[in-house]
Amino acid sequence: MKERSENIRDRLLPAGAFALIVLIWWGLSAAGMIPAYMLPSPADVAGAFVRDFPNMMQHALVSVAEALYGLVIGVVLAFGLACAMDRFVNLEKAVLPLLVVTQTIPTIAIAPLLVLWMGFGMAPKITLVVITTFFPVAVGLLEGFKSADPDTIALMRSMNATRWQIFRHVKLPASLPHFFSGLRISASYAVVGAVVAEWLGGFEGLGVYMTRVRKAYAFDKMFAVILLIVIVSLLLMRLVNLIRMISMPWTRCRGEKDGNNSRA
Repeated sequence: MKERSENIRDRLLPAGAFALIVLIWWGLSAAGMIPAYMLPSPADVAGAFVRDFPNMMQHALVSVAEALYGLVIGVVLAFGLACAMDRFVNLEKAVLPLLVVTQTIPTIAIAPLLVLWMGFGMAPKITLVVITTFFPVAVGLLEGFKSADPDTIALMRSMNATRWQIFRHVKLPASLPHFFSGLRISASYAVVGAVVAEWLGGFEGLGVYMTRVRKAYAFDKMFAVILLIVIVSLLLMRLVNLIRMISMPWTRCRGEKDGNNSRA
């Protein structure tokens, strides 16, 4: 009973905070303290969201496709590089500082170059998503590989285990929590990276839609598309959590066991 009340409280607190923000927003709009063209009321934003939802969804499908393609490619490349850096220490010393330096470059500065080199199709958007999502996954995996229990690795070596067997049974399971932490961050960045690339050129996508409504000074639609981007990003993060639960069932069993012990 106590655990259930705590779960309800944990859900109500963020919902209450969100409701308070919306209430303050509505109060400022109703009092006329901020002009409607600068800050539309929540009712105007909700109306724009409902009216233009089919149009926004057509653009959202393009942005989500770019985000997913880029995220998958970024994860595959990050996994390969993390494995290589874990295997070769000198490669890690040479490449890891370069990866850190790349994260200091703003994505908005890279996007025009990608559009110039690759045109206005999906290629520059996917490439920017790859660049955006690559680093958290690569670093998370590398840290996960290093967190493997050295005593377990030594025991397996004493039993003549191969490198692949050590990787498969020790390092890979140990890296999963770190991997999914990085993947959750990358998933939240993926849609944003696609939208940023679409700002600078393209024919479809939420970024293109935002550019059009901004030029038309339709700020209610601007807020509506921002809300849609938030919803899509949260759904992607939820999908990552679902994959994590499927890939790491022992964590769910451990959580249920801890809950039973606390009730006992």
